[in-house]
Amino acid sequence: MAKLRVDTIAGIGQTSAGPTFQGGAAYASQNWLTLPKGTTTERNQTGGRGLIGGGTISPTVTNVINYVTLSSAGNSFDFGDLTDARHSVGSCASSTRGLFGGGGDPDNSDIIDYVTIASEGNAVDFGDLFDQRRGLAGCGNQTRGMWGGGYAPGISDVIDFVTIATLGGTAGDFGNLTSSGRAVLAAASSPTRGIWAGGLNPTVSNVIDFVTIATQGDAQSFGILGDARSDLAGGSSSTRAIFGGGLDPGLDNLIDSIEIATTGNATAFGELSATRRRLGAMSNSLRVAFMGGSAPGNLNIIEYVTIANTGNATDFGDLINQTELPTGCSDSHGGLS
Repeated sequence: MAKLRVDTIAGIGQTSAGPTFQGGAAYASQNWLTLPKGTTTERNQTGGRGLIGGGTISPTVTNVINYVTLSSAGNSFDFGDLTDARHSVGSCASSTRGLFGGGGDPDNSDIIDYVTIASEGNAVDFGDLFDQRRGLAGCGNQTRGMWGGGYAPGISDVIDFVTIATLGGTAGDFGNLTSSGRAVLAAASSPTRGIWAGGLNPTVSNVIDFVTIATQGDAQSFGILGDARSDLAGGSSSTRAIFGGGLDPGLDNLIDSIEIATTGNATAFGELSATRRRLGAMSNSLRVAFMGGSAPGNLNIIEYVTIANTGNATDFGDLINQTELPTGCSDSHGGLS
């Protein structure tokens, strides 16, 4: 930990501007002011706020954004509203901003809006996706947010991206997914890789593919899921991605995982408490939380797994409303670690 001497004799060590400390530094003294080590982002990775946006509260499409504290457990709280009610949105986030892109109500949307995650309030316009689509999946790191796949209205293989800290304009063309694209798929990321898994093309898919976030280009094959399925959800730490639920064609409670830095097939992780599809997910560096969905009626369930330990999901709390087709993001996901 960084330690700064506090002198009690006037004039000693005075400068026109205070010193800057990065990392840890130690100074011999009997008087100590102890400074926290690391950036605010680094210190908050295991806590963090998760956001849940949009979806369908039967029979109405919603613009509601909920939030939870991922390091604890409990019911969600109202955060604010999206700029437009829509379901099947894709989301991504930096440590400060959550972005919500696309969706449908009933027409496909190209809207990207954003919120400041630390401050409750309504979303603000950010810009537009490369094209109008729903059933897409978002991921990214601290710098870039990306969306892949979806219906536009046919099944899309588009990957587009934005620089999260900026505003305005249309998302750039990043490349294309493999397998001629997929819709109602899941996504996750490390700081270097974006991952997309499962979906429809037009049959249920087990494909996992990846991109290097810093470099535009087409996705490459990663491996396959343990069970082909659509309407699933995913989250990650910086090393491991977790995918849960879906439709194959029956409802699924399977949770499987991959090691993001490698390539290869997913392995069995555990099970959700109930079979369901059309769910969402969000994560910090320790947990992936799955929320909502349909089984076949809408659910308000939030449950989580500990990423480092295989096992079945544990109850976290409840959403404000029974919601299917929500999307989730957080200020502490694996792409930021």
